[in-house]
Amino acid sequence: MSVVNLINLENVSKYYTMGEVQVNALSDLSLEIDRGKFVVLIGPSGTGKSTLLNIISAIDTPSKGRILIEGVDISFLTRKQRAQFRRHKIGFIFQFFNLLPTLTAVENVEFGLALVGVTNSSGNISYDTRDIHSTALGWLEKVGLTHRANHFPSQMSGGEQQRVAIARALAKDPPIIIADEPTGNLDFRTGIKVLKLMKELNKQTQKTFIIATHNSQLAKIADYVISLQMGGVETYDQIPKEDLDNLIW
Repeated sequence: MSVVNLINLENVSKYYTMGEVQVNALSDLSLEIDRGKFVVLIGPSGTGKSTLLNIISAIDTPSKGRILIEGVDISFLTRKQRAQFRRHKIGFIFQFFNLLPTLTAVENVEFGLALVGVTNSSGNISYDTRDIHSTALGWLEKVGLTHRANHFPSQMSGGEQQRVAIARALAKDPPIIIADEPTGNLDFRTGIKVLKLMKELNKQTQKTFIIATHNSQLAKIADYVISLQMGGVETYDQIPKEDLDNLIW
């Protein structure tokens, strides 16, 4: 196994039993994803995109095979261990934002940070509310929403809510960002703005972004594409990439 790979899937399969029928969601899948890549996972419904995301993020476990993250095998962790893994290693961005409606933008970002703490000016992990608040505000500034820090989700547009969700995902400093249809609930212009932000933050932070989508246009902006089809998977490097301003869907 190459030590430079952040994510390694080795002959991973996932089977579900529905009555007397066995459904093969993933079949003998092997992948290697380097740190800092912008990965787009494409394919129609039912081809295993969500299953693959769930296995990489330890929401689910494989029926066979191994998943290694930063060289650590997470394939069959206990439920508590998987929760700890997600808390520290995975940031989630959802199609429908999943912000807590009774919390402001800054409080939504703080909520996740309160569980993991933040690195303070001394280089130590701090759970002090002042440090957490400062970090949350800093991430809202990075996504251009300082002026919306004290607004509730119902007072923000869809694009603004998604930017809060992006800040929340990145604020806890995980190596992997999982985004499931992050533009699926946005209009085209807003979707492009969100994608540009994600690409910028990918470059700035060197986090690995894995974007699952039905939209094949998004594959044109990826460093690395995983195309799932019934019965197989195709992976390839996207060189050269298309400019975001040239995408149309």
